Amino acid sequence: MAQSTESTEISSPATPWSVTGLLELFEVNADGPDRFTGATGLAADDERQVVEGTQLLAQAIVGVAKRFGDKSIRSAHAVFARAVLVGPPVEYAIDVVNEGRSTATAVVSVLQNGKRCATMTVLADVPSADVIRHHLPRPDVASPAQANPCAMPMTGRQVRLVDVVDVNSPDEVGPPEIHAWLHYDPIPARDDLAKALIAYFTGHLGISTTMRAHAGIGTSQSHLTVSTAPMTVTVSFHEPVRWDGWLLYGHESTQVGAGMSYVRGTVHTEEGDLIASFAQDGLIRPLRTSDNKIAEQARI
Repeated sequence: MAQSTESTEISSPATPWSVTGLLELFEVNADGPDRFTGATGLAADDERQVVEGTQLLAQAIVGVAKRFGDKSIRSAHAVFARAVLVGPPVEYAIDVVNEGRSTATAVVSVLQNGKRCATMTVLADVPSADVIRHHLPRPDVASPAQANPCAMPMTGRQVRLVDVVDVNSPDEVGPPEIHAWLHYDPIPARDDLAKALIAYFTGHLGISTTMRAHAGIGTSQSHLTVSTAPMTVTVSFHEPVRWDGWLLYGHESTQVGAGMSYVRGTVHTEEGDLIASFAQDGLIRPLRTSDNKIAEQARI
């Protein structure tokens, strides 16, 4: 299982994450036919040693985009089965299911140290002219200037939350929804990197969204008294994927129970265009006694 990509995940003064560095991290390298490798990124002694699941998803998007060079990534569905640890490189083995003139599909196996840790199904296509068009309007929420700054340090990224002050607190109770404004600098011009950057944040606030409706539980307790982790992330990109200024990530938790939660979400531009939709299955379970023997930094 991948790390819980909630708002506590990045960074410390010892590990200065930046948007520029993140985009470089997404840039996987060819390592043979239908095979790419990627780095795992930064870590320090006081940080989590588990790689973000959506970082793996972003790298897979870039790898498949390179494999299908004449097409655009349209959707990706990831299942995170085993933790990927910071350190050894990650391998992406691409199994091409079909490659036609209009669409192409690939199943990506994500491996570390020879063990398969995740699988991803990616659909690519050649965008066409509209037959019909509509989209869900942008939620009518407070502007970025009116929203609350969120402590998710990354040079070149700003995060602001609507009606939420401390997203990790068990005392922050409200409806199971979170609207987050994000501003990136730089905004990548390349289509695959832009989509990878959008996908990267789709797992970060899902579990916090679910917990917000329940007093006494918050993501500050993750890996300490409760076990949390995104298990799947699905993202669909709505062409064209271009933006300036702020993006609004909307999250809505429609169900939680039996140890799992479901969250659906949208990504709108500040001007109101819907450029992506996403969903997440998240694990929320009591911390087992055996988990207490595992160092907190290595827990999934």
